[in-house]
Order: sequence, then structure tokens, then C-alpha cells
Amino acid sequence: MEFRFIAATAIVLSAALAMGGASAQSQKKKQPEPPAQSPSSWGWGQSLPGFSFGGGGQVDPITREPIGARGRSGFVHNPIPRQTVLFDGSKYAPGTVIVNTAERRLYYVVDNHWAIKYGIGVGRDGFRWGGTHTVTQKREWPDWVPPEEMRRREPGLPAHMKGGPDNPLGARAIYLGSTLYRIHGSNEPETIGQAVSSGCFRMTNEDVIDLYNKVRVGTVVHVIQQR
Repeated sequence: MEFRFIAATAIVLSAALAMGGASAQSQKKKQPEPPAQSPSSWGWGQSLPGFSFGGGGQVDPITREPIGARGRSGFVHNPIPRQTVLFDGSKYAPGTVIVNTAERRLYYVVDNHWAIKYGIGVGRDGFRWGGTHTVTQKREWPDWVPPEEMRRREPGLPAHMKGGPDNPLGARAIYLGSTLYRIHGSNEPETIGQAVSSGCFRMTNEDVIDLYNKVRVGTVVHVIQQR
């Protein structure tokens, strides 16, 4: 009788362990898979150590202009490499852009579960803003015409600067609505992650080219402040 009891107990335990394993496997399968050939990290604004995108080549594939140009301080690497992260995109259409000025990050929504996260520079105190706009223009190596109010604040600025590696707008510019604000590259990559601009959103040239190739005229851009 005792032998039979032990055997029955062992069978019950084995079945429980099997069910537990199956349940764990089932839960594991429910975890959304990252987009094909994309590195991953976890959480809104939180990244685990792991693969991140490299800076790519140092030459613009379209114009052959150098895109990894040395910043004014000599900085040459991207201080905040872009990554694919888990993201609740259920309330955003794929392709939407979310700029989080408090976090100093920009998200390109891939689908309901994933987004590509980029480091950005944002407006300094008094120049940060929020709202929703659409992309109205896209320009490669844009010329820079500082607004009059900016030139009054900084009298040394030129009235016009031709596009190129030394231009503050960098390799690409994505224009937001009818505003003066843009998502653009930079000749100061070391400022990415800082609050130094007059309201525009800076990216490294490598990152802005990557984003530029994804967005189109009409893409919705939400500018928020969320920790």
C-alpha cells in the first residue's frame, strides 16, 4: 500500500511539473517577437545592455557628403545609440513619431509592441513645447535661414548658410506643420541628449537619415513631456 501511495504521489508531482512547464512555455509564446533582424531592449525609456545600432558608414549614400563629421568638440560617436524597444503602440498608428522632450528621446512606432528609440537634443528652458503636427516637408542637406528673433538673440548668426557638413541642420531636416520647428541632424553630435536648442529636435546625422527614410509627408508627430 505504501509503495502504491508513493508511486501515485510521484505521478501527481510529475503531472504538475509538466503542466507548470507547459504553462511557462505558453506564457513565453505570448511574449511579442521583435521585428525581424532588430535588436531589443525593454520598457519605455529603459534599455538593457545588448545590441544597439552602429553608426553605419561615414558617407551619405545619396549625396556622398560625410555624415559622421566630427563635432565642434571633436566628438565623433553617437552618444545615445538607437535601439528597438518594447512599446505600447496600441493607440498609435504604425509610422507615428513620438517626441518625448522630458526623456529626450524620439520613438518611431513600428507596430503595437515595438518602436525604434533615438536620442535627441531638445529645446532649452523656455523653448520646450508640446503638441501634434504632421510632417509637411523633407529636405536633404538643407540650407539654414535663422529666424529674425533668433538673430536678435544671437547677433553673430549668418542670414543664410548653405547646406553641408558644417551646417547646424545637418544631413536631413523634417519640417513640422507650419511651425519653424524641425527634426534635423546636427554638426554638434555631442549635444544629443541635452536641452540646448531653440525648440527644434536634434539628432545625429546617421539617426536623422535613418528616420528620414522611414517617415513621409503627412506622418503624424506627437510632442509630449512624459517621464
